[in-house]
Amino acid sequence: MVIKRWLKNFFGFSRSQVNACMILLPLMAALIFSEPAYRWYVSRYGPHHPPEARSLDSLITQWEKTALDSTKASSPRRSQTLFQFNPNQISQQQFLALGFTERISKRIINYRTKGGRFKVKSDLLKMYGMDTSFYHQLYPYILLPDKTVQKLLAESKPAMPFVKARKEFSKFDINMADTAQLKKIYGIGEKRALRIIAYRDKLGGFVSMQQLSEVYTLDSAVIEKLSNASFIADQFIPQKIHINTVSDYELAAHPYLVKSVAKAIVAYRFQHGKINSVEDLRKIQAFDAKTIQKITPYLDFE
Repeated sequence: MVIKRWLKNFFGFSRSQVNACMILLPLMAALIFSEPAYRWYVSRYGPHHPPEARSLDSLITQWEKTALDSTKASSPRRSQTLFQFNPNQISQQQFLALGFTERISKRIINYRTKGGRFKVKSDLLKMYGMDTSFYHQLYPYILLPDKTVQKLLAESKPAMPFVKARKEFSKFDINMADTAQLKKIYGIGEKRALRIIAYRDKLGGFVSMQQLSEVYTLDSAVIEKLSNASFIADQFIPQKIHINTVSDYELAAHPYLVKSVAKAIVAYRFQHGKINSVEDLRKIQAFDAKTIQKITPYLDFE
């Protein structure tokens, strides 16, 4: 057969394997399509109901109808006489005359006996079993206020406009601030606060708010908030580096001085003697003008 030959050539099956496939393929097809076929049959013809089941369904329907009719018959329509009344004062007979059921009228009497009071009309709705439509029918005849005095006074007061409370921050000294003060700034957490303090200590103190941009992970929005919430004291003097006495290792520890510049400074001192001013620094070739400008506030030439 063509199918057998194709299976043998395509898959490299033996003769016995081809024969097994020819048996398995129809069985697999039957299994795959059996469930959809069954669903189609049930949806088209519906489940089979034996005559006994149909008789039982008919009896149940008839019983439910009889029970409903008996319930309606056991609840005769009450005669009703509407008049103005105070539920804290009238008797049970008067409640019945208004159209209350005997059960609810007894419940109201028991509630009053135990010290309960109806203060406003809507308190009647709190009685268990009270029908809402019946309450609305009696509403014009109830001799009670619609609302309590407290509610009326509250409604008579003019509404105060909502004003969002603004957080007041007193400015703090950036060179004296601890992590608690820094974390009050939106966008600064524990790690950022520690980075700011660590960089401040390495510098010897901030002499300009622009130096905040040199702190790792601080973006412009956070820097602006921090600048607005803090200040640098006018009399602040940063920690100085004694440029004529410190070693190249100590010089390189400052964020503005790399190791090569630190060695160049020490070499200049060895060759030319004491560094007396910024002009002497400009003579050192490894020093560029921008670095000299940044490091100058931190240098002591004495």
